This record gives sequence, structure tokens and C-alpha cells, in this order.
Amino acid sequence: MKKQDSGRGSFTGKLGFVLSAAGASVGLGNIWRFPYLAARHGGGIFLIVYIVLALTFGYTMITAETAIGRASGKSPVSAFRHFSSAPLMKAGGWLNAIIPILIVPYYSVIGGWVCKYLFEFTHTDLKVLTTDRFFTSFITNGTDAELWFIIFTILVLLIIFMGVENGIERVSRIMMPVLVVIAVIICGYTVTRPGALAGVRYFLIPDVSRFSWMTVVSAMGQMFYSLSIAMGILITFGSYMKKDISIEDSTAQVEVFDTAIAILAGLMIIPAVFAFSGADAAKDLNAGPSLMFVTMPKILQSMNGGRMIGILFFLLVLFAALTSAIALTESAVSTFTDEFGFSRPFATGIMAVIIILLGTLSCLGYGPLAFISIIGMPFLDFFDFLTNSLMMPLSALAICILVVRYMGIEKVEEEVMRDGKPFRRRRIFSFMIRYVCPLFVIIILMSSVLSAFGIISM
Repeated sequence: MKKQDSGRGSFTGKLGFVLSAAGASVGLGNIWRFPYLAARHGGGIFLIVYIVLALTFGYTMITAETAIGRASGKSPVSAFRHFSSAPLMKAGGWLNAIIPILIVPYYSVIGGWVCKYLFEFTHTDLKVLTTDRFFTSFITNGTDAELWFIIFTILVLLIIFMGVENGIERVSRIMMPVLVVIAVIICGYTVTRPGALAGVRYFLIPDVSRFSWMTVVSAMGQMFYSLSIAMGILITFGSYMKKDISIEDSTAQVEVFDTAIAILAGLMIIPAVFAFSGADAAKDLNAGPSLMFVTMPKILQSMNGGRMIGILFFLLVLFAALTSAIALTESAVSTFTDEFGFSRPFATGIMAVIIILLGTLSCLGYGPLAFISIIGMPFLDFFDFLTNSLMMPLSALAICILVVRYMGIEKVEEEVMRDGKPFRRRRIFSFMIRYVCPLFVIIILMSSVLSAFGIISM
């Protein structure tokens, strides 16, 4: 593992950072959440709004978090403390640190579901695999669901144990290019199916009549989820970034990579649903989480070569889930090593215990523990609501306050422009971080809470 002066691991160069940060961003949110939100909120007009927000709001938050991490050389808690001793800022640092600790257990449960489907597509009769009862039977079977959750968790922990360069960067260098190739292959196949062009037109051609305020709110929420903003990941990865690497160029490349994968996912799934469902396409696209595990297998089964495309599809989803889970776990491990002086193996062991304990609750929440709910939600749904709807918007607000009031925008500019590097969107960054980002974060927070309690529909 490469060492910086502080003794921390580091990426070997810009490519290592970009692929690792893109891997953190490209996850389940891109593959299934983006397509069904795009379909639900106007197709092409949603895509345009999302791209505009990614180039402004997303760019600003990625730049800010990366600069905070590199300037401090620390994971979230120490990074916040480096710039401010104010109690609220200390709380903001811990909030950024706790989020990945809470997300990765239930994310790994879903990763286990992906492993299960990839395995089943290699040998199971597709007619059995695509019945409505197959998915429900699987997630309500405590033993089976727990087994695949543990398999996925072991894969993640092995990579984390190997470190920044030998583990995270090396795996990202392999997985991310393969992920793109698989996405292009599946996309090329699905858009050429009979009836698929209607889905292509719906997804790529903006129709202003479909625009609504919820299009903007949903695109903002998806951008948060998709770009791994306010999860502590980008602060941690920023602390591994060498001083001679351009933050702005790296940020732009992460933006492009992440958005391109989201668009490819839309072109994989939306045209396929139109080709398979015809007049019922809108209903199937609104299936939400079940889109990947119930609707997509049915679509794949209907295609020529559906088994092979299905294997490629779930391999793609597995790579996306792994890279994001690795980034979440690495952020948590970095916090343990920075704050408590633990060795990397010991910190990884602690995360293993946390993942197994909290993940098991989420895993069994649809089966043996289904009788337990928190504010009417099973464990997995509750952890998702807690982190994505409450903690992440508050974390982003803390980042905005840290940059504007304590660290100073000038310090971010200095970090970005180190060694004469460019900061072309400096004015956009300054305006967004001062005024627009805090407002957007508050809107996301309020909208998410109101949606969770059924007051509005997102």
C-alpha cells in the first residue's frame, strides 16, 4: 500500500481515485432506482433535470467533500474537527461517519439478493425463477437470505482487508471497465428488441408537459443517492488523494462516469420494459425495488438468449453493488483507524461484526422477524429511511456550513487550485455552496419525510 506522509494509504494516481470514487457512486441506485424514477417522473424531462443538477449541485458537493478530505488528510470525524471545534460541527463529522456504518449492513443484504439471482440464472429453470412467488419465498426464508447476505459481506470484507491500493483501487480498476462493457452489451441488445424504441423515445426525448415540481425533488433525491454525497465516502477518498491530482478534473470525470452508467441503465431497463409490457409498461416501471428481482427476470426470460443476458445483467448489478459497499465499508474502517487508533485488520473485524448484526436484522425482517416494525417499517426499510431521508440531508447541510463558515471557501479554492490546477467552475461552486445547496438539502429533507409518512408522493 502506498503511504502518504501521515501514514495513511493513498491511491496511486488520478485513475485510481476516479475509478474508486466512481465505483462508490455507481451502485444499485444507478441500476434500478434511476430507471424507475425516470419513468415515474417524466422520462426525458427527468433526465435533463438530473443532468443539470449533477453538473451544479452534485459537482459542488463532490468538490467540497473531496477538498475537505485532502486538505485535512483525515476521515470525516477528524476532518470536521480539523477545521472547527464547534459542537455542531463535531456532530456533523460523526454524522458523516455513522451513515456508512448504518448503510452497508442493509445494502449488503440487497447485495446478497443479487448474488442469489446471479447464481440461480446459471442453472435454474427460468420459468421457476420468474414466478411471482420466487422472490417473496426467498427473502422470507431466513436461512437462505442470511446465507447469501454473508457471502456478499465476505467478498466486501476481503477487499477492504487488502487495503487502499491492493484492495479497493485494484478491484475498481478491474470491475469498473468490465461494468461499462457489460452495460453497453445489454443496452445494445435491449434497445433492438421489437417495441423497445418507444421506451428509448420516452427516456431520451424531453416532454415539457410531463414536468412537475416532484420531477425536480425526485431528481435531487436520486442525485444524492447516486453520487454518494454526504456519506463520508468522498471525504475519506479525498484524504487518500495525492496533492498533485486535480480535484476539479477528477470530479468532472466521476460525474460523467456516474451519469453515463445511469443513462445506460435507463436504456437497458426502460426500453426492455416497453418491449415486454407494451401498454402496461408504466405499471411495470413503477414496480420500484421489485423491478430488478421480479419484473426484469420476466423480461429476460422472454428474450432470446435470456439466460446469458440475465447472467450478464446480474453480474453487472453485483459489480455495482460491490464497489459501493466497498466504499461505504472503507469509510467506516477509516473512521475506526483515525479515531480509535485501531489497526486496519482490527477495524475491519469490528465492521464485520456490525455488518453481520445489523444486516441480520434487515435480512430477517421480511421473514422470522417480520412481526417487528419501527414506525410501521421492517428493519431494512427503516434503516434506509433513517440514513437516506434524515441523516444524509443533515450531513450535507453540515458540510455546507463547515465550508462556508469554518473552513472557508477560499481554503477549498486553494486546495482545488494547488500546483496551478484549474477551477473553472469556481463561481458556480461559490454560489451553490453558499445559497443553493443548503436550500436544496432542506427541500430534500422535508420532501423525504413527508413522502415517508404518505403526505406527498415522490
